[in-house]
This record gives sequence, structure tokens and C-alpha cells, in this order.
Amino acid sequence: MNRLIVSTALSAAVAMALAACAGTEPKLGGGGTVATGAAGGAQAANANPQLEKCDKTLGTLGVVEDTAAPWYHQLSQYKLGSTVPVLRMMIQQSNCFVIVERGNAMNKMMMERQLSQSGEMRTGSNMGKGQMVAADYTMSPTITFSQKGTGGMGGMLGGAGMLGSIAGAVAGGLKSNEASTTLLMIDNRSGVQLAAAEGSAKNFDFNVAGGLFGGGAFGGAGGYSNTPEGKILIAAFMDSYNQLVRAVRNYKAQEVAGGMGTGGSLGVQGGTTPASQALDKPAATTDKKGKKK
Repeated sequence: MNRLIVSTALSAAVAMALAACAGTEPKLGGGGTVATGAAGGAQAANANPQLEKCDKTLGTLGVVEDTAAPWYHQLSQYKLGSTVPVLRMMIQQSNCFVIVERGNAMNKMMMERQLSQSGEMRTGSNMGKGQMVAADYTMSPTITFSQKGTGGMGGMLGGAGMLGSIAGAVAGGLKSNEASTTLLMIDNRSGVQLAAAEGSAKNFDFNVAGGLFGGGAFGGAGGYSNTPEGKILIAAFMDSYNQLVRAVRNYKAQEVAGGMGTGGSLGVQGGTTPASQALDKPAATTDKKGKKK
């Protein structure tokens, strides 16, 4: 009886590994990312219910990456491209900001205007000046930390005999993946940072085939269980964006005594700002009756 149970368990494990290698038919919408659906104007379709929403928009916004940053170039190692498209979709789905184009498509927009100015466009095309919408804010994404296989749970499911080795192999293939991202939002007119948010995400991979067969007979089948790096990064960015929305939903502007950009309230002796000049004023003296002179 015990041998029958062991044989059945082993057969089931092998079947799982073979199924992993064979794959399944593609399924529409079956990618499993947290950023799903679509956006059209103020309406969203099939958006993730965990995405923060706004009843009214807070302004226009452009999303711009720092393409010179090290993290941007490291994305290519994982065959990942720009983070802007998925961020823009999430932002529009939330209805918190109206997205304006400030990326590569700007070149195409300007080309249309050049065609209009050259006289090549049909009458009534209406591509004249004064129609583009200003971006009130700029949002900049950053990947601050991303690591694959940061932890494991090997040996937690250990047992006796062959069942123990199978369970140990499954447990040995359990690895955690983590990512941390940051979003900064700048006011384009003043250059003042309005909001900043850091988010993170974590998941686990089950490397069943690799644990059972060591990636040998199945030609590295352990890769089947690896969650694409893009999915964990998208989840981290959604966490960042949700936290940013919560921060600005009840926004209160920062104030500086004397006016922002006029030197601040931290004066320097001999300086020219109002706070500095206040330091250099002679101390008030009083007469015998306590009145200031």
C-alpha cells in the first residue's frame, strides 16, 4: 500500500513537470499582471480593483523617464522596455490626472504641424497653433531595487523516504522576488516637488521541474516557473502610484515664511534675503520704563 501511494505521488509530480514543459493554449487576458484592462477618456475597462481612483482629475501630467539612469539600461537585461506605457495606462484608469504626450510621439505631433504649415494638408484639417494642452505636472519613475531569488524555503517540507525527497525538492524550488520603485511628481511652472512615493512588491516562484530534475533531462525546464521580472516591477509601480494618489488626494501646499523662493526662513548673517537681513537688525533697546527705543 505504501509503495502504491509513493508511486502515485511520484507519477503526479512527473505529470506536473511534463505539463509545464508541454505548455497550454494561449488565453486572452491570461497574462497575470496587476495592470490590466484599458482606459478611454475618464472611463476604465477591466481595471485592477486595487488601483486607486479619483472622482475628479487633479490636472494634466506628463510621464518622463531618466533614460541616462543606470536602472533604465538594466531593463534590457530582462528584455524589458520603457515603463511609461503601463504607467500612463494606470494613471488614466485612475482618473486622477489627464495624460499629455511628452515622449517620442511628440516628434510625430510636430511633424503633422509641419505638414500643415507646408500647405500639404487638406483644408479644414485644423492643425493650427494654440491647441496643445500644457502639462501641469511631470511624473518621473525610478526603479530603486529589484532582485530575483532573494530568499528560499528549502527543507521546510521534508519527510521520509521518496515522498520526503519530492517534498524537499518542491520546497527547495520556492524563491522570492522583490522590487522597489519610486515616483516623483513635479510642478512644471514652479519646479517644486509636489509629491513622492515609494512602493514595493514581492512574490514567490515554484521551481517544481527544476527541483525534481535539476534542469537536466528537460533541458532547463526550471525556467518555466520563473515569474517574468516585468510583472513584479509593474506591481511595485502600482503600489507606488496608489500611495502617491493617497498623499495628494487631500493635498495641502507647503508654505514658507516670506514667500517661497525668496530665501526661506533660515537666515545667514550678512545675507540679502529677508530672513538674513532680520538677523543684522540691531536689537531693540528699552528705556527705564520698559518702552522700546
